[in-house]
Amino acid sequence: MDFDRLFQTQLDALKEEGNYRIFAELERFSGSFPRARCYNRDAPNEVTVWCSNDYLGMGQHPDVIAAMKGAIDRCGAGAGGTRNISGTNHAHKLLEAELADLHQKQSALLFTSGYVSNWAALSTLGSRLPDVVILSDELNHASMIEGIRHSRAHKVIWKHNDPEDLDRKLACAPANAPKIVAFESVYSMDGDICPLKEIVEVAEKHGAMTYLDEVHAVGLYGPRGGGVSEREGLADRITLIEGTLGKAYGVVGGYITGTTALCDFIRSFASGFIFTTALPPAVAEAARVSIRHLKNSDVERTRQRERVSYLRKRLDQEGIPHMANPSHIIPVMIKDPVKCRMLSDYLLQEWGIYVQPINYPTVPKGTERLRFTPSPVHTIDDIEHLVKALKTLWKQCAISHAVA
Repeated sequence: MDFDRLFQTQLDALKEEGNYRIFAELERFSGSFPRARCYNRDAPNEVTVWCSNDYLGMGQHPDVIAAMKGAIDRCGAGAGGTRNISGTNHAHKLLEAELADLHQKQSALLFTSGYVSNWAALSTLGSRLPDVVILSDELNHASMIEGIRHSRAHKVIWKHNDPEDLDRKLACAPANAPKIVAFESVYSMDGDICPLKEIVEVAEKHGAMTYLDEVHAVGLYGPRGGGVSEREGLADRITLIEGTLGKAYGVVGGYITGTTALCDFIRSFASGFIFTTALPPAVAEAARVSIRHLKNSDVERTRQRERVSYLRKRLDQEGIPHMANPSHIIPVMIKDPVKCRMLSDYLLQEWGIYVQPINYPTVPKGTERLRFTPSPVHTIDDIEHLVKALKTLWKQCAISHAVA
């Protein structure tokens, strides 16, 4: 059997559709975000990154870098094992306490990524709670979908951000069955924000547990960076808040927060926690310093909002179609996979601007886009350069100016 031929056939089909992924090979300049060295052929040596999830530039913050270096000097490079077998370091416990405080919860539990925390928590809840029904927003992230699928629990999909549809579907679920409502606060591709209060009230009406993914909101929203749930004053009414350390906090890792019993339950039964090596102590210490800084500093969030607002205004002035939303994510709509890839290549090669094309299956076919994430360290000149490039390429490539 020629397995490589089988692989190549599907890869060729992906390329013909315009959905084959090509990665930009970058080396971030320490202390100079959003600048990076680019190793791709036909690209400038130095580029400006416009699609990073390091939303506030905290991966380059001097205090975060110093904390990581200091922890390496004290503890070495790795954790030394799983959390169960020699891998629980003091830095992990300090970070979990910091996270529990961030979300006003009794406890927190660390994972190696946000994907793993969603997958492990939802698969464990779904498989261990007898007769549970999980009601999942139709646009939930792949990590949530995979966790629910792996649990083999009964799954019900409700219309995106639609509390009335959720109410109807909860009413149809068995009255005595435990129910979990799983949803996100900020949806990363469209940048829309859920009607949190309405969803929580519907869930409470039916006695359902709420599972909120805040990965694109932690650090960015709320007076201390606790996410949309903190901003809306609803964190105490949400059963489980899940988040990441790899976006606004600028490091890597995922976590859940909740009651002591809930976190201990996941700790004791989740294979994705039990059987994987713990985060390096240096990563945990850097994340803790980043979280603590953003609990006390609003400078980064304020400046980011200013940059987001300015870019939106300039795109409007030049007629560049972008999806309206109340978040920090700016999707510029292309609606064609080949043109989306082409624009991304032109921006990189001719203008030194790196933005990754977002094509199917990340977004539905016909909604291909460039997803821009302005940070507090992008300058006004950076924005003007980007808008000039987009305006020029829009004419050259005959892209529609219509959003819908």
